[in-house]
Amino acid sequence: MLLGFVVLYLVVSIGIGLYAASRVHNARDYISAGRSLPLYIVMAMVFATWFGAETVLGIPATFIEEDLAGLISDPFGAALCLVLFGLFFARKLYRMNLLTIADYYRERYDTRVEIITSLAIVLSYLGWVSAQVTALGLVFNVLSEGQITQAQGIMIGAAVVLMYTLYGGMWSVALTTFFQMIVIVLGLLYIAWLVSDMTGGVAPVIEHAAANDKFRFWPELNAVAMIAFISGLLTMGFGSIPQQDVFQRANASKSESVAVWGTVAGGVAYFLFAAVPLFLVYSANLIDPALVTRWLAEDSQKLLPELIKGHLPLFAQVVFYGALLSVIMSTASGTLLAPSVTLSENVLKRFFTRRQPLSDAKLLLMTRWVVGIFAVIVTLYSLWALGEETSIHQMVENAYKVTLVVAFVPLVAGLYWRRANTTGAYLAIGLGLFTWLSMEVWLPEGEGLLPPQFAGFLMAGLGMIAGSFFSSRQRN
Repeated sequence: MLLGFVVLYLVVSIGIGLYAASRVHNARDYISAGRSLPLYIVMAMVFATWFGAETVLGIPATFIEEDLAGLISDPFGAALCLVLFGLFFARKLYRMNLLTIADYYRERYDTRVEIITSLAIVLSYLGWVSAQVTALGLVFNVLSEGQITQAQGIMIGAAVVLMYTLYGGMWSVALTTFFQMIVIVLGLLYIAWLVSDMTGGVAPVIEHAAANDKFRFWPELNAVAMIAFISGLLTMGFGSIPQQDVFQRANASKSESVAVWGTVAGGVAYFLFAAVPLFLVYSANLIDPALVTRWLAEDSQKLLPELIKGHLPLFAQVVFYGALLSVIMSTASGTLLAPSVTLSENVLKRFFTRRQPLSDAKLLLMTRWVVGIFAVIVTLYSLWALGEETSIHQMVENAYKVTLVVAFVPLVAGLYWRRANTTGAYLAIGLGLFTWLSMEVWLPEGEGLLPPQFAGFLMAGLGMIAGSFFSSRQRN
């Protein structure tokens, strides 16, 4: 019966997504919803897209295994990204009337910078989208009592998300995420209310966590620990700023003020509401300690679904799994569309238009083809990562290293430093990428004063300054 309700929910979501497809008349509608979305829709999209599988399953699992410091990248870094983007990037980029964020690199620098950063942005999404479809596989596995394997669930989940994203594009993402945000908020608050009755309120859960030192957040006062802490914050906080999904939501706004405050409000809402899954998972220590011991040994990501399934009535289970599916699908649809749009608009389009312009209809068709192909690649990567036992939280954490070292510095310097130029962008990308990759390959994990991506980020900044000054002096 529970699985039947979940299937019904999936059908409703697909129906909303396909209805939204009727609003798509050209490539701009598909990519940015005609730049017509109001504040509440933009906020809902930002919140629901970032409130993903890692927030409900991955982050709580990391918290219960480690402590609050283990969450420095997400939700702390993720919320920082959204607030920074809204305050310092949204207005400037909105005024440029771009179709993708990679268009900015072409306008400010040149086509080669555009293509390189586009490829970096696309690669960064592989881990994030895979985290969502991996979570869908986990949900189907739990709901079916193991009758559906997690690998089979991954393929089913990817097919469902692809179905409505493929046709409706940004309009499907907008309407489905607004519906899904309502389900997420009301559903998880209802579950938290039921669970708090079982624990004697919120205070006993907080007291138990404090007694077990779970709120330890600040690093030890030594260079290695402090640099690792800052790196974890900035990898997500800075690395996810030059991303198509963040830009796409701001760019779909009906005005630049909506772009700014919709993003900021969505980021604040994400940070505050991320505490709810933490409360739910840690409550298991008071409700069923044996369950915690079992799933910490096997797969801590299954702890919350198993707690709900074993201790709450059927209606509550339906609400929870509806909310969980909303969380995952809202993120998966947006993050599937974003890299596909970037790849088709900023890379493939360059090759197809060398001889003659690409018509809008052909661009729309190509974008849909890329969405389908990227969904297949994501599914294959998810199946591979499943065999490697990579956690959902790790997938998301690793996703933004490449954009931190390649795309962030050229974006910031281009917007806020007049002397930044194409030579500086080349050197920033080259030094950042070389430093990061060489340290990842040659340094054993955990060795070295600086994490590889943080060293790459610093070298990218140095490259931008040196390249821009050198080339400007050459001209003078």
